Amino acid sequence: MTILPSGMCAITDFNGAREAARPQERLETVRKRAQGFRERFLDEPQVVFYKSINLVRVPYPTWYAYSGVFAQSAYKFPYLHILNRLFVVQYLDFADQIKTLLFSPSDLEGNRETPFFKRLAESIPGPRALMDFMAPVFRDVETALQELGIRAAQVDYISYDHLHTQDVRRWIGTANRPGYFPNAKLLVHRQEWESTLGLLPCQADWYCPRGIEGLPADKIVAFDGSIQLGRGVALLHTPGHTEGNHSLVTRVADGIRVTSENGVGVDAYAPQNSRVNAIRRYACATGVEVILNGNTLEGSNDQYISMVLEKTVAGPSVNPEYPNCAPSSEATPYWLMPGHQVSHLVGEAEFGKLVLI
Repeated sequence: MTILPSGMCAITDFNGAREAARPQERLETVRKRAQGFRERFLDEPQVVFYKSINLVRVPYPTWYAYSGVFAQSAYKFPYLHILNRLFVVQYLDFADQIKTLLFSPSDLEGNRETPFFKRLAESIPGPRALMDFMAPVFRDVETALQELGIRAAQVDYISYDHLHTQDVRRWIGTANRPGYFPNAKLLVHRQEWESTLGLLPCQADWYCPRGIEGLPADKIVAFDGSIQLGRGVALLHTPGHTEGNHSLVTRVADGIRVTSENGVGVDAYAPQNSRVNAIRRYACATGVEVILNGNTLEGSNDQYISMVLEKTVAGPSVNPEYPNCAPSSEATPYWLMPGHQVSHLVGEAEFGKLVLI
């Protein structure tokens, strides 16, 4: 049983929702529960502050980004660009304390040690500058926080939808080295933590070899199921991309925003409305509601259901044809790949007013 820090609480809305033997029944049960959760969460107050910040562009295989579309259609572009973002969320917890959460704070240097990205860098001939040209950095986490005026000691929690490519030692520290954020703890789903510790063979290519090695036990908050961190902010367990995947849910001025890497953009969450012919035709031909980000496919049925959960909770965005899902790494246009398009770009966003302590 999870013992949550003071100010947080467990979410029970989805308990038992995936227990039916038939996947279709699981899907419809989760959809119904997600709609109920959305209606309840719309009554939550908005978070104190929310900002998504561009960090780095990365070339990414299309056959991962839009599973099935590349293989079964005339989609001509083997690579697209995903734009990784940092999400800064400030909120009141249930003890009426202001807390600061960093969601998806990527250590850009540490993450390059992931086997996949090391091979990608080696596949691009020429000097390091060429790789920087292919994967341009907007800013690192430290610079992003300095621009906002947030001190390292003000950060209470960091979290990731899953731990693919993540090296968290720089932020949290080890027994031999203090972390950059001296007061921060890692919020991680217990299944994700256990899977990462075990480094299953099918996952190892996507994990930093030593990304969680030596982290102090008192800096880890491993939770089960879904939890609400405070007023207007929650982490929902959305398994599939990994077994312990979870999604950030925030109540903001434009409704509810949901963030994970189960999908890479609105074309993945509403493919039937996509303006990209190959994606729309694939969705119409197969009847799929969502298209998975499939670099591991640990549980494709679960990931499909989780994406339906996410877009149901999110509801419509400012463009009503697409849900208010803001991926942690969003497929974005880039001039090096002029043929790649997106139907609607979520982009960066800011709501509320930051409280500096």
